[in-house]
Amino acid sequence: MVEQTAEFTTRPWTRYSRKERWIRFAIYFITLFAVVWAIRDIDIFWPWVWDAPTQIQNLGGRMWPPEFEAWSAILNAMLETVHIATLSTLLTIFIALPVSYIAAQNTTPNRLTLWIGRFILVSSRSVNTIIWALLFVAIFGPGVLAGILAVMFRSVGFIGKLMGEAIEEIDRRPVEAMEATGASRMKVVLFGIVPQVMPAFFAIVILRWDINIRESTVLGLVGAGGIGVLLQGSIDTFAWQTVATILLAIIVLVLVGEALTSLLRKKAL
Repeated sequence: MVEQTAEFTTRPWTRYSRKERWIRFAIYFITLFAVVWAIRDIDIFWPWVWDAPTQIQNLGGRMWPPEFEAWSAILNAMLETVHIATLSTLLTIFIALPVSYIAAQNTTPNRLTLWIGRFILVSSRSVNTIIWALLFVAIFGPGVLAGILAVMFRSVGFIGKLMGEAIEEIDRRPVEAMEATGASRMKVVLFGIVPQVMPAFFAIVILRWDINIRESTVLGLVGAGGIGVLLQGSIDTFAWQTVATILLAIIVLVLVGEALTSLLRKKAL
């Protein structure tokens, strides 16, 4: 017994076992192989990569100083961008809330509605906003309507998923107490579920509005309205000083939206 104890105490300590080390090495090797394979497969033209610093310096020289003569058009486009983000977020609420209700396991009526709700949420999040915008531009033509619908369809998956998770995490005791007293399903939802998820609801909607502002700035690149229309037109006409002004306006808009959403979330929570 003494010899076994002495042998045990002199055994060197290692953070990982031999099996764990081999698993880690295998993961590193697979990751390295995937990165090298991806770099080789995308066929990068390396001379352009080495020349990029020169091109950036050249483009920066053409952008400076920014041109502020078109500030009125830029301001109107920024307001249009904010309108797209705001209207799309408001419209999203009316779709995302019912979908989140049927996509939550503890509130969905049955398994069929559960999978229908989750299919809607996954479908919404699987398609990028630009792709939605391309589809709606093809259906409704270029303009703000296509942008609003594109952002709305993308936002349904985001708000619906987070709200569904918030519903699944509620305290079941108030709900069960109301059901035991014979309360209707509508009263259970209004007085047993809604008060518990309201803080999460405001935080999620405000966060999504902030994201929608950023996404709305590039919708104009595919003809879906917003400040991106001016940006694309300026790039096409090589008006680089105006491009610089538009980029500065986008940065200011995003910063203001970030500050506003941070304030609103603090108030909501």
